[in-house]
Amino acid sequence: MPPAAPIEDARLTPGHKSVYATGDFTINTVLVSLNIVYVFYFLTEIAGLRPELAGAVQFIGRMVDAFTDPAMGRISDRSRWKWGRRRPFFLIAALPFGVSFAMMWMIPSGSQLVMFSYYTSWYVVLSISMTVLSVPYLALQPEMATSYDARTSLNTYRTVGSLFGTFAATVMLRPVAETFGGGPEGYAWAGVAFGFLVALPWLAVHRATWERPDFQTRRSEMSLREGIRLLSQHASFRRLAALYLCGRISMDVVGAMLIVYFTHVIGRTGDFELTMGMFLVTVTIALPIWLKIAPRFEKSTLFIVGSVWWATSFTLLLVAQPDWPRWVLMFFVSLGAIGFAMVDLMPWAMLGEVVDEDDLRTGERREGIYNGFFMFLRKIGGTLAVLLLGAALGRLGLEQGGATSEPARLTIRLLTALVPAFFLGIGIWVARGYSLTRKAHTDILAQLDARRAAS
Repeated sequence: MPPAAPIEDARLTPGHKSVYATGDFTINTVLVSLNIVYVFYFLTEIAGLRPELAGAVQFIGRMVDAFTDPAMGRISDRSRWKWGRRRPFFLIAALPFGVSFAMMWMIPSGSQLVMFSYYTSWYVVLSISMTVLSVPYLALQPEMATSYDARTSLNTYRTVGSLFGTFAATVMLRPVAETFGGGPEGYAWAGVAFGFLVALPWLAVHRATWERPDFQTRRSEMSLREGIRLLSQHASFRRLAALYLCGRISMDVVGAMLIVYFTHVIGRTGDFELTMGMFLVTVTIALPIWLKIAPRFEKSTLFIVGSVWWATSFTLLLVAQPDWPRWVLMFFVSLGAIGFAMVDLMPWAMLGEVVDEDDLRTGERREGIYNGFFMFLRKIGGTLAVLLLGAALGRLGLEQGGATSEPARLTIRLLTALVPAFFLGIGIWVARGYSLTRKAHTDILAQLDARRAAS
């Protein structure tokens, strides 16, 4: 007889899951703003920073951020405050998170070097405060939801929160700036408004979340270096990290290139917000449907299906023309959103099982370092991708208001459609035969329960 699924905490209600999801709303609002609007639109088109310097701003900030993620994870694993291991960090970092985001949309007077130094400095402050929030936040998921399918549900709520963040960044940020008069002053006031928007929800997240006392009382003696060594030897995590990295690079490339695609290939920058709005609405509709289907399949299978769906749908971007009806491009981009939903959701839903397998191997609860390393991969992969895109766009000679050559348009098409498909293909290959299935996880939980009972 197979082991029974664990009984979930009574507090794991739709209301608590919805409040928890607002944390990822703030993180994704910031990340998407930086990837889609900030680097290759605000810094270059509004502030006047050269594209290669704009890419370098993000590269330096993200590199600092990425390398602090595993350390922050280990700090939260080993914290033993009476208020908890993870939740106190929400109150510590919320204010600097909002303030630094607001400051990044100001435009200092001075040379290219002055602007580069200003934006890089505030990017580093923002990145560190985001790490202090996001790593403990994500590490809470395996504590709040313990079973295979409950984690998919909690991550679905979190993903919906992240989608609203994407919506705020792509559909609302530029119009809010225009409401304040547009140009440098409009973006400065929009930055202040969004600074409040991303800081305040953390008070509610702190109140609505919880930690398990039995995890809090277990000592964690492993050093960061030893923890990373064991993590790197964990076969299930290596495979999960690889497929996650492929998905994240694909997302970051598309995120950075879509506004460039609409500006220089289609010639209608205004269509970007409308298309992204349709894209996000489609993802939001698709997620509950995928959640209903998910208990019938393994998570790795759903990741593969989503990758194929997304890559196939986006091939239209290779041939779309400016005189095509708007609805055609919007339809195919929205169709790709159905697959995008699974590529975004599944790796995070799979990470909790990896943490449980690690607990069985090491005897420690190390959600923090696993989620910290996942965040490291998310940022380092996306940062390198955006840095290379910045260098490529710089060589194309794109200028504000200038004409775009046919070779430049072809390059933008390839970067927007084929490069993400290439990485999705690698992710599909890695995901085949993933061993940490629903049955395997149920067996792991049974062994953990037996160990707790024996001790």
